[in-house]
Amino acid sequence: MSAVEIHPSAIVAPGAELAEGVKIGPYCVIGPHVKIGARTRIEAHCVLEGYTTLGEDNRVFPFCSLGQVPQDMKYAGEPTRLSIGHRNTIREYCSFNVGTVQGGGETRVGDDNWIMAYVHVAHDCVVGNHTIFANNATLAGHVVVGDWAILGGFTGVHQFVRVGAHSFCGVGTVLLQDLPPYVTVAGNPAAPHGINAEGLRRRGFSSEAIAAIRRAYKLLYRSGLTLAEARERIAELAAEQPELQPLVDFLAQPGRGIVR
Repeated sequence: MSAVEIHPSAIVAPGAELAEGVKIGPYCVIGPHVKIGARTRIEAHCVLEGYTTLGEDNRVFPFCSLGQVPQDMKYAGEPTRLSIGHRNTIREYCSFNVGTVQGGGETRVGDDNWIMAYVHVAHDCVVGNHTIFANNATLAGHVVVGDWAILGGFTGVHQFVRVGAHSFCGVGTVLLQDLPPYVTVAGNPAAPHGINAEGLRRRGFSSEAIAAIRRAYKLLYRSGLTLAEARERIAELAAEQPELQPLVDFLAQPGRGIVR
């Protein structure tokens, strides 16, 4: 069993749970309700507070703040949570807040995410797996981000917005409405610019699947159909091309309206 390593200058409160192989760097502060999974490494000058759980094999770079109280004036000190999965890279100066009781009480970040410097994940957000957040990407409260989504640098996402799986936001995007799966957007406010074809190829989508997704995009954005009509047509295509079902399901859910 690999021993826990805690730098002499770090402060680890009684009650904190550190699994085997955890490393805590210089000048870190680890609160009494924090749980850190095996082989996770916390670099210098990080602060982990609140009811915060990290899974295994994460690496948190210097000057991150994880589990502080939300930037929400309704928050009244309730014991809400921040849960982070496995194998995430969280670069310098990131801030992730715990949830609020109004939003379900938990902020969640999944597995295998690549999160660059100065990213903010606000209260009650849900981030999936295999996402990439470039520098200074910011999520307001209650945002949901699907698997494999990519947020370019300085992307800002409005509260309660949904970001679909495999979507792509260009640098400086301001996302005020829901972004469907597979779609690429850029601009302030965000405007659609086709599908994330290169990302889909890299993830093993077949040429037939990508062609079907492109057809669905044209139905949604270039056909002149209403949203309901486009969803119905895409649902018909999904019967033969299952990769389209996530798009059908996304469009069926209520939200802030989609980028169009």
